[in-house]
Amino acid sequence: MSSSTESSTKAIFYALGANGGIALAKFAAALFTGSGAMLAEGIHSLADCTNQVFLLIGLKEAKKPADVSHPMGYARVVYFWAMMVALLLFFVGGAFSVMKGIEHLSHPEPISNPLVALGVLGISVVLEAFSLRGAMVEIRKISHGKPFMQWFRETRQSELMVVAGEDIAALAGLALAFAAVLLTVITGNPLWDACGTIAVGALLMIVAVLVIREVKAMVTGESAAPEVHAGIKAQIEAHPGVANVRNLISMQWGEQVMIAVQAVMQPQPSDVALVDTINQIEAQIQERWPQVRWCFFEPDHPPRG
Repeated sequence: MSSSTESSTKAIFYALGANGGIALAKFAAALFTGSGAMLAEGIHSLADCTNQVFLLIGLKEAKKPADVSHPMGYARVVYFWAMMVALLLFFVGGAFSVMKGIEHLSHPEPISNPLVALGVLGISVVLEAFSLRGAMVEIRKISHGKPFMQWFRETRQSELMVVAGEDIAALAGLALAFAAVLLTVITGNPLWDACGTIAVGALLMIVAVLVIREVKAMVTGESAAPEVHAGIKAQIEAHPGVANVRNLISMQWGEQVMIAVQAVMQPQPSDVALVDTINQIEAQIQERWPQVRWCFFEPDHPPRG
């Protein structure tokens, strides 16, 4: 298991453990108190648990060996499962919460035992913060010092990006739900609870749209991370057998990377020497970037004047 896959798997299990316990506590509290914001949070946590199971399925399927129908393997299947997670987060987590909030606006009901709801929300914040901390630790291992938002935009690890997005949305949603319940207790107005439910749903939908946008780029065929693409090009051009790189195409394939190179070569004494030079360049690339699974190299000559 590569370090990136190991980081993703750890982060997913952190989130699954935290969200499983949180979902049970929230549903119990929602039943006990009648809080719409608490029910929305319970549905959100249950959706998160399902999301983590989907991501684990994706990581498992991605390990299937290549076959005739999939000669480059199944690594990109993780993007499909990440998209399923984003859609589930949007519709089940976000849209359902908004609908429940609108329903509570039309028929507001007082919250019974609000201290129970506040206590469960407080505990949930601690557990969700633990999950987010675990995800951030794994992200720092592979982000090479990038700020989080830059890493989020540039990462090709859809599963880790989804977990981080979920955890951030969960913490912000818990803060909104806590504030909604607290304001309901202070003012005695149950409309605050309904507004909190709608706010939680809207937040989840915003995060889901951001995740969908990033996963869409991967599904449609995104290049390798910018620093990897630039580094590969620089290493090829630095080789004494290469005059310049005319074109370099890189494509992220799950964890792996495919590159296609068109390079103007320096004159070689024979065709055997040319092939040896190309093989040496490819070996150096794969030694420095082990994730480069496929390298297609097209040698060219300078334009004839």
